[in-house]
Amino acid sequence: MKKIISLMMLAAVLGLFVLSCDQASNPVETPLSDQNGVTLAKASTFKSNVSFPIDLIFFVPCAAGGAGEDVHITGDIHDLFHTTLDGRGGFHNEAHQNAQGVRGTGLTTGDKYQATGAAHFSFNGQVGFEQTIVSNVHIIGQGSGNNLLMHQTFHITVNANGTVTAFVDNFSVECK
Repeated sequence: MKKIISLMMLAAVLGLFVLSCDQASNPVETPLSDQNGVTLAKASTFKSNVSFPIDLIFFVPCAAGGAGEDVHITGDIHDLFHTTLDGRGGFHNEAHQNAQGVRGTGLTTGDKYQATGAAHFSFNGQVGFEQTIVSNVHIIGQGSGNNLLMHQTFHITVNANGTVTAFVDNFSVECK
């Protein structure tokens, strides 16, 4: 179960690297001003769409009459990244991720599965940083009782001294 969440986090990090070389990214520069209207620096904004294939084994504890089974899942994960370098040494990254055509087959029962869901990431930093992730993943099987819903809300704030000042990690898994 943590593999999907880790995969989403990895995708967000990879997106930051893709932004620097994506041909479709169009930087837009916007001047910043202080409260007196004095121009300070220019902000640069980058947008990028990235899709990448997944191929993994995922355990669904609700499947096979409650005995659980491994499900082989394949398809694509789509990420939309929006990053701003604010001209004051800070950066702001927003990412939205969703499954596209993600399907699976139970390795014990042969049952067919679909994976749906979305995640939203935000990451802001300068000296210190803040990160928030909200993720919902559904593994939907044939028949009743073998559907899995995973939800995660994660947030961390680290101040300029490197001290964690806020931390939340609510993770739940529910069979339906």
